[in-house]
Amino acid sequence: MKHLIDPMDLSLQEIDDLLDLADDVIANKEKYAKVCEGKKLATLFFEPSTRTRLSFEAAMMELGGNVLGFSSADSSSSTKGESVADTVKVVSCYADIIAMRHPKEGAPFLASLKSDSPIINAGDGGHNHPTQTLTDLLTIRREKGRLDHITIGFCGDLKFGRTVHSLIKALSRYEGIRFVMISPEELEIPEYLREEVFSDGKLTYEQVRTLDEVMPELDVLYMTRVQRERFFNEADYVRLKDTYILDMPKLKNAKPDLSILHPLPRVNEIAVEVDDDPRACYFRQALNGKYVRMALIMNMLEIA
Repeated sequence: MKHLIDPMDLSLQEIDDLLDLADDVIANKEKYAKVCEGKKLATLFFEPSTRTRLSFEAAMMELGGNVLGFSSADSSSSTKGESVADTVKVVSCYADIIAMRHPKEGAPFLASLKSDSPIINAGDGGHNHPTQTLTDLLTIRREKGRLDHITIGFCGDLKFGRTVHSLIKALSRYEGIRFVMISPEELEIPEYLREEVFSDGKLTYEQVRTLDEVMPELDVLYMTRVQRERFFNEADYVRLKDTYILDMPKLKNAKPDLSILHPLPRVNEIAVEVDDDPRACYFRQALNGKYVRMALIMNMLEIA
């Protein structure tokens, strides 16, 4: 039995196979409408989620399966003091596969040691979010036609953003990737990521402070929210916050085929006017999340 805890659990071939399967689901939805009949997915979300939880549920339903679970820790036995390990051990008696989100790093890994069903990490603290990474990879490949030889800019909160960390690790295995990190000093990528991905010198990244100075070079722009609560003082936040709001004037010098991604939810870091630009991919990206999770569920249940 296999689990998916970290995007690096998957080989490049396994990733390519999953993305190929997701593409086939998109092209042939009827073909997969009943493949999970009689199967149950449990969604154990110990912290709030909209897109991830609902896309997992929609994915299983569109495969003909059923869903059970809870959407917050308040509605689980954890409020009575039950451990994550015990919760998962019990739920694995009822479900064929489990998608789990937890605020503590490492909780899904612990769950995988106790579960009798495959565990999918649906986000653990500021650590990993592998199904969002697969969503991002599918979106980039469908928009650009490739996953190698691209220049990608990560903008905003690069220190605490688990989607950023997971995607950087996944892309680091493809050839010709140029990383550009766009953030204030306070929100640069964390030391563990520098050590894990860039310490051997085979890969490098460029660190800049503004979007304007690198916009013409980017093939993909991955936006995240600059969070007020991460700053030590209000003055620094006020000084920097508008620097990382993507609007049409900032796109003036961007490539015509730039792909703009965002894991969502958006607050104000992408102006609503950008939504109508064909380069805005983030709603297509959210839809791709359903299809890639359909592929993953089938793969982990050994249906496809």
